[in-house]
Amino acid sequence: MSITLATWNINSIRLREGLVEKLLREEAPDVLCLQECKSPVEKIPTETFEALGYGYRVARGQKGYNGVAILSRLPIEDVGDKDFASLGHARHVAGRLDNGLTIHNFYVPAGGDLPDRDKNEKFGQKLDYLTEMRDWFHAERPEKAILVGDLNIAPREDDVWSHKQLLKVVSHTPIEVDHLAQTQEAGGWVDVTRKDIPDGQLYSWWSYRARDWDAADKGRRLDHVWATPDIANAAHSSRVLRAARGWEKPSDHAPVFATFDL
Repeated sequence: MSITLATWNINSIRLREGLVEKLLREEAPDVLCLQECKSPVEKIPTETFEALGYGYRVARGQKGYNGVAILSRLPIEDVGDKDFASLGHARHVAGRLDNGLTIHNFYVPAGGDLPDRDKNEKFGQKLDYLTEMRDWFHAERPEKAILVGDLNIAPREDDVWSHKQLLKVVSHTPIEVDHLAQTQEAGGWVDVTRKDIPDGQLYSWWSYRARDWDAADKGRRLDHVWATPDIANAAHSSRVLRAARGWEKPSDHAPVFATFDL
């Protein structure tokens, strides 16, 4: 069974319903994981997606902020969520397909602008969130699972446009990279995107602040697809749909894809 999965920080599912529809029509992933939906679950525009064959949904939402959703053409069971760092935010949800594959959809806190937890509460919350993710994966080591989402960290030097210039910028600081590495190691997670695309600059986010984001190309790889070791070798065809960043009234993130032959 071949399953193609995509993850995308949509930055408002209601505002960008048309872009989600465009992606589903043109790319037709079996499963689409969305972050920053900014909508209560009951106000997610499901009819549009159901008409395209995406009749299954697992989601957590809140008005105006955060929010995660899994849209699927395949039957999927809601298997819960975790409130890491006790923030009370809709930042995680998990679903399980009929073949036993568990999909975790995460929206890790961005962390604010100042990489100092003593001066910036949001940065401390981000580190605490990752620490609790790590501890959970240590305690309940996942199997036959995929973790996707906007993890808000670009870990490698070639995951950012300038390693040297971003070392003190939130999303690429050494302490964040270390926390993400510990979280990844705790679950034995394999970075599927970099398994498939091991070399070269690779981004999934470009700031709205850039007048010409494409030409400037000052991107970061904040969106990730990980898999447990038992299924990591079944993954292939990873890609970033960079073109979506240039769609009309786009999200500042581009979708990331991977296919699994399970």
